[in-house]
Amino acid sequence: MRISSGILKGRTFYPSADKWPTRPTTDISREALFNILVNRIDFNEIQALDLFGGTGAHTYEMISRGCERITYVDLHRPAVKFVEQTLNAWNISQFVDVKCLDFKVYLKSCTEKFDYIFAGPPYPLPDLANIPDYIFESQVLNESGLFVLEHNPSHHFEKHDHFVEERKYGQTRFSFFKYKS
Repeated sequence: MRISSGILKGRTFYPSADKWPTRPTTDISREALFNILVNRIDFNEIQALDLFGGTGAHTYEMISRGCERITYVDLHRPAVKFVEQTLNAWNISQFVDVKCLDFKVYLKSCTEKFDYIFAGPPYPLPDLANIPDYIFESQVLNESGLFVLEHNPSHHFEKHDHFVEERKYGQTRFSFFKYKS
């Protein structure tokens, strides 16, 4: 896996994720998403949440583009350990608050507000369809913030109150959510 742009562009990382319950976003899909995001978000100015952080790819891309306040959350201890090692090896750990927690436990206890939230859960997660509700009920997204959920074509969010748009990249879908004024 590689970082597509910014100060870390070209860096590669190799998680031993064969037996992890993660599904890393492909480089192509992640790059396409960030091409959209750079026109909507000033990464230098935001506080971000990477929920279901997995290999950390989304976190690294945000740091590469200037984000200095990121919370990474994942329940799978080997993934968390890999991310901590990568952050230390690349000398960027000061930008990330790493949490090894279940996403629902984290959202219930979180007192912070985020300008950008990305959730890339495992596609077979039984609660995947409820993640937008959990985000908005927990009130962790700033009023002007953006929430992006990665999912497969079997999930549809067009009728959700906060749904804005969906982008499709093969079998990968990114649904965008915001508070509506």
